[in-house]
Amino acid sequence: MKPYASISLDLDNQWSYMKTHGDAGWDAFPSYLDIFVPHALEALERNHLNITFFVVGQDAALEKNREALGLLTENGHEIGNHSFHHEVWFHHHSKEQIHAEILRAEAHIADATGQKPVGFRGPGFTWSDALFEVLAENGYLYDASTLPTWIGPLARLYFFRTSDLSEEEKRQREGIYGSLKDGLKPVSPYYWQLDSGERLLEIPVTTIPAIRSPFHLSYLLYLCRYSESLMSAYLNVAIGFCKMTGTEPSFLLHPLDLLGGDQVPDLAFFPGMDLSGERKGELFDKVIGRLATHFRLENMSSHAKHIVRQRNGRAVSL
Repeated sequence: MKPYASISLDLDNQWSYMKTHGDAGWDAFPSYLDIFVPHALEALERNHLNITFFVVGQDAALEKNREALGLLTENGHEIGNHSFHHEVWFHHHSKEQIHAEILRAEAHIADATGQKPVGFRGPGFTWSDALFEVLAENGYLYDASTLPTWIGPLARLYFFRTSDLSEEEKRQREGIYGSLKDGLKPVSPYYWQLDSGERLLEIPVTTIPAIRSPFHLSYLLYLCRYSESLMSAYLNVAIGFCKMTGTEPSFLLHPLDLLGGDQVPDLAFFPGMDLSGERKGELFDKVIGRLATHFRLENMSSHAKHIVRQRNGRAVSL
């Protein structure tokens, strides 16, 4: 039997990219969900995939997005919680603020999709001890917010250099993409040992074991801008290290992995947007096909239940 691998997509909308980037007009909540969701569902069906969509509560609260979000559960996909406001300074919030944020998002997501989330991912890979306590207290099966890599600060530096953020806005976003210390965290799933005595399953966004560089689709597409052969070789290294170390990966997608600059010209500042949507679809099929050769591809909660059944994962103190 093939080892498990989970596939998830952070359903960051056009406004949330603009908000993080500091662009004017984000507070009108411009949305591409009516374009993206049917496009993504077609790509997933083509590859026989059932995945987890981490949905932002603000999108679920807006009537204009409800039809698109409803399609996700109609097509059998899992829905996760991606916070209400999608603020990459989420980890600075108090426990009371986090509690309100999680439950508000959860209520709107359940109302729009008919599914109560059991998994959470923080915006911009942000997390805190208080977040894990809130998730455990509210019966969440897993968290998926961590990205164990050394290069988070480099990604943040690139992001700041390509934005027009003020110094104050940069300080507010100083935790986005994680810290050097995050590179020491486990790559395989594990349990947070909480001060309350409870444990919470953590399924990190997988980076290459030992090397700890990311290999989710956004990074692969960035490499493909230079050479598709380079992208393929990098993916083969990632798969090889996962198999060699017994790591069952969690593979991350974003909307801009499938949407091209020809479809969303307002987000041309994002890496990889010089590729067309058609070209990204071709590359998506190749990458998923390669992963499916080596792993059993599932959504996040199926992966989490498998880990619980196998009693895999060591405990890590906060």
